Amino acid sequence: MISCVILDDEPLAHQVLAHYIEETPGFSLVAKFRNAVEAYEYLGKNKIDLLFLDIEMPLVNGVNFLKALPNAPKTIFTTAYKQYAFEGFELNAVDYLLKPFSYERFLKAVAKIEKATVATEGITNTLVIKDKDGMLNLKQQDILYVEGCKDYVKIVTEQKVHIIYHTLKGILERLNPEVFIQAHRSYLINKMQVVRLSHDHLILSNQTLIPIGKSYKKELLLHINR
Repeated sequence: MISCVILDDEPLAHQVLAHYIEETPGFSLVAKFRNAVEAYEYLGKNKIDLLFLDIEMPLVNGVNFLKALPNAPKTIFTTAYKQYAFEGFELNAVDYLLKPFSYERFLKAVAKIEKATVATEGITNTLVIKDKDGMLNLKQQDILYVEGCKDYVKIVTEQKVHIIYHTLKGILERLNPEVFIQAHRSYLINKMQVVRLSHDHLILSNQTLIPIGKSYKKELLLHINR
């Protein structure tokens, strides 16, 4: 069950979202707030899966509120203002619902959190590799990116770089397809590690800059924005 919290200053928005959540199997509304201070205190003490967050509220901006959370949950912005969409992406928001939105549009948004949940569970699987020291089980969630170097690949984690005899295509086939995607003919990336995206490169959580290949760009953008 995916636990949900609403933070929105509009009573009507509460009614609509609460109804949509109640109508959606697998989702449960555990709290709702019109006051950002109360919401902040609650989220600091309770772990939840999904936050529905308004942006323009009295005394506080939803974008700044999310930035201030020490351990922010997955978030779907709900707002009447289009101009915040880019900031939503930079904060890794699951989606950006423009008010008023239909139940069908709501379902599209929450389907992304379901995919993200499945992906998060999937990346606990290990990737078995053979390096110079023998056999090794790597947690897929720990892999930042994989770089192809002729007949070898570099598998990069925050702790270490593993160089093994393998093809990039062969490694891609063994990785979780919900999490890993090819960004360039020489690079596979963990989508969950992307913190910034431009027209010709992306930046990972460890500040590594990865080039985006022209032939991979369209597919990459589709997957990154899911």
